[in-house]
Amino acid sequence: MARDGHVVPVDPQTALTVKKKKQSSRNWILLDCTGQGTVLDVDKHAIMHRVQIHARDLRILDPLLSYPSTILGRERAIVLNLEHIKAIITADEVLLRDPTDEHVIPVVEELQRRLPPSNTFQFQVQGDGKEYQSGPQDGEAEEDDSPFEFRALEVALEAICSFLAARTTELETAAYPALDELTAKISSRNLDRVRKLKSAMTRLTARVQKVRDELEQLLDDDDDMADLYLSRKMSSSSPVSGSGPANWFPASPTIGSKISRASRASVATVRGDEDDIEELEMLLEAYFMQIDGTLNKLTTLREYIDDTEDYINIQLDNHRNQLIQLELFLSSGTVCLSIYSLVTAIFGMNIPYTWNDGHGFIFKWVVIISGFACAVLFITIIYYARYKGLVGS
Repeated sequence: MARDGHVVPVDPQTALTVKKKKQSSRNWILLDCTGQGTVLDVDKHAIMHRVQIHARDLRILDPLLSYPSTILGRERAIVLNLEHIKAIITADEVLLRDPTDEHVIPVVEELQRRLPPSNTFQFQVQGDGKEYQSGPQDGEAEEDDSPFEFRALEVALEAICSFLAARTTELETAAYPALDELTAKISSRNLDRVRKLKSAMTRLTARVQKVRDELEQLLDDDDDMADLYLSRKMSSSSPVSGSGPANWFPASPTIGSKISRASRASVATVRGDEDDIEELEMLLEAYFMQIDGTLNKLTTLREYIDDTEDYINIQLDNHRNQLIQLELFLSSGTVCLSIYSLVTAIFGMNIPYTWNDGHGFIFKWVVIISGFACAVLFITIIYYARYKGLVGS
């Protein structure tokens, strides 16, 4: 690399790493309406020009930046950021980022399988080398009325809901036995294990909650759902609105035009427009229920963890109370022994007493009576502690 007329040597390994990062950030796969995929190595300006979105929308799909799950409807595209699924959906194609990622590969395969309409004839190569035309399979006729962007959106939602549900199942499989083991035996190893599982559960809950909130926000706003009808907007902006796939939706050029949100809100109250969003509403509601079920599982797991923590705290409090009781017994015995030692020490001194001459037996009775009095004092202290509820029965 040249700098101020000098050549600065560059580490080959560093250059290779930088090149890989640059390639990964420019790696896209383009899937058309027939499911055919084409790998693209283009910069963000080419993507912005192709799908006609702003840079701030494309920034949401940057893997180097941490953006929450988002579904945005634009004039000609849907910007989709769902965990590892970062895609741009138009009325006739899907642009998916990082197609070589291990979590994205199944999504690409599912898109290739489900994007082509069921009534599209496909050519298959048989063993004799000839191509034969195959029609729609049985049970796929219901997919004829679904627009392209809905099929792509459904694949993305199904993939992310299944992914988060699988992560939740894995967490449940590891968490419940660990919690039961901690309940049976409190140890540093079990506590650390549960702590890590609780941290993983908190992070996973936040991810699931964000996807759920995004779907709920879409379901609560008819205008946002109307923005996702790309095929209708494209057909309404076409000179001949009655041609092509316009039979998917009733003609509604008001929704597709570039007018203010207030005007679109007034139009959305029309009965026909309410019927327009019914299909998308049913689609989003189905996956909202699925992601809500996953969140309920995590909530149940959190409650189980909280109950286990409460049980552990109760056990620790019980042990602490037992230690306090033991300390009370030991302290009471120490006080009584100290009194006994004081009495015997006083009478054991070599001090001449007028009553001590010829009456050595008196010291023996002093020792006996002092010991008895200290024992009675100890029993009295313990009885008083039990009477006040300071120690258990």
